[in-house]
Amino acid sequence: MKRGELLHLANACLLFLCVSMYLGTGWSLILFTFPIAPQLTVDNYYLQFVPQVQAATRFFTGMTMVMLLSAVVLAWRERRSALRWYPLMVLLAVVVATLLTRIFIFPYNDEMAAGITSPERLAEVLGAWMRMNRIRVGLWTVQWLSMLGYFVHRVLRAEHPVGARSPRFGLSIPPRREVHA
Repeated sequence: MKRGELLHLANACLLFLCVSMYLGTGWSLILFTFPIAPQLTVDNYYLQFVPQVQAATRFFTGMTMVMLLSAVVLAWRERRSALRWYPLMVLLAVVVATLLTRIFIFPYNDEMAAGITSPERLAEVLGAWMRMNRIRVGLWTVQWLSMLGYFVHRVLRAEHPVGARSPRFGLSIPPRREVHA
């Protein structure tokens, strides 16, 4: 494998790692954190919520920049193949998830970090925050499925000769087998 191809593959793997981290974090929220939301009160929500969200925000802000750059490089590198659509889908989903986060989720994060003293307001904020995060987890799932599709597509292309590929999608098509009676 040539050095350029190895770097190209490493970039795709880096992007897959990043989308996997988002996927795991998001589904962990839905499966393990959201179910305890009814037990959170104005007295206990802060320690259960704010430090973790602030740490995640710092980490994922940097990682999102890496993802944007990685997706652009991967799309550019695949610009002449059908594989370009996978990183472009990741790029679109990252941009939409980032806008959703900055416009809708960060204000709730800020309000919770400032301290909510009303149980009714806490219930409203947590409910809205969870709804927005369910949407964001959907976007993170699209990112992951797109990168999975990229690697599956690469494997299918590698398993079959170039002449057996569909010209429209670049997908490998196994040769048709004759059935003998």
